[in-house]
Amino acid sequence: MKTLLLAVLAALSLSACVSVTATGDLGVVIERADGKVAVVNTTERTVLAEIDGLGDLSHASVVFSRDQRFAFVFGRDGGLTKVDLVTQRIAGRVLQSGNSIGGAISQDGRLVAVSNYEPGGVRVFDADSLEMVADIPTGSKVVGLVDAPGRRFVFSLFDAGEIWMADFSQGPSPRMTRYANVGKQPYDALITDDGRTYIAGLFGEDGFALLDLWHPERGVRRVLDGYGRGEQPLPVYKMPHLEWLTVSGGLAYLPAIGRHEVLVMDTATWRQVGAVPVLGQPVFIVAQPDKRRLWVNFAFPDNDKVQLIDVESRSVAATLTTGKGTLHLEFTPRGEEVWLSLRDEDAVSVWDVATLTPITRLNIAKPSGIFFTPRAYKTGM
Repeated sequence: MKTLLLAVLAALSLSACVSVTATGDLGVVIERADGKVAVVNTTERTVLAEIDGLGDLSHASVVFSRDQRFAFVFGRDGGLTKVDLVTQRIAGRVLQSGNSIGGAISQDGRLVAVSNYEPGGVRVFDADSLEMVADIPTGSKVVGLVDAPGRRFVFSLFDAGEIWMADFSQGPSPRMTRYANVGKQPYDALITDDGRTYIAGLFGEDGFALLDLWHPERGVRRVLDGYGRGEQPLPVYKMPHLEWLTVSGGLAYLPAIGRHEVLVMDTATWRQVGAVPVLGQPVFIVAQPDKRRLWVNFAFPDNDKVQLIDVESRSVAATLTTGKGTLHLEFTPRGEEVWLSLRDEDAVSVWDVATLTPITRLNIAKPSGIFFTPRAYKTGM
């Protein structure tokens, strides 16, 4: 009898392990109002668990460990929380600053870096233990922190108008490279998915600052310098997120600031070659995994809609009414579905990409960011 009982328990344990540790179709949704994350299964389109105690998630982002088991959640209150998606519990948490604005994980998955508003600077932690490895003071708010190949982190200084690169390839004491006078008030930045090009958007003036990480010795150059000069900018109700630059067919697509258009740039020269008029102020521009179409959402008052841009014609192919407070868009790994967070409807809506119709809704309170585990294998995500 005892042997039979042990066999049954072992089988149940193995079954649970198999079902829970298949992390490739998992993800998390930020519940911004309640300091929670919802763990979701993208294959079954279900909520597996809600995890509480993550602090202020009013502006939160997530990166994943290379085995996809752990989500590192960066909260606005300076909290860095390590969430175990298998046990669906908090595996570690450190309140590392007074106000933070995101983070990144190194190419080898061993370091997690956090960018801070208060007291400024970047702090870097061991991904296993969450013990601090390095403290990089900057005397400025830090934005646009990304991981780059070669165990490097690149980030921008909002107050100082600079771009810094921290190279951890030789150990825990980073080799620092600083680029001054890159432009007024860099507010966000991105890195292309090949890890080569870092681009910072400028809030204090029109234009972008570009750093070629293959040739960092060449310094930072300006691109789209003074775009839209002489035109009256429209009100900016929500700043666009530059980490969602999309490259397709040798062209890059960026949200314009204070204008109802998507900028088109040639990635060989990084010069503007066009602009696509859209419904409102774009916030996120997200490409389907096949890069055929771009999905664009908007700031208020157009934040109940999404427009699709066809990359061949460089024109709007469809306008979808998706729901109130449409914030974040995330595609399933191979792009057959897209998940949309509807903040003002307390729901996540799942859409079929081929038919452009909704499939189902998940009840999730005040959702914002949606992050799926395949991000673990992408640079700058």
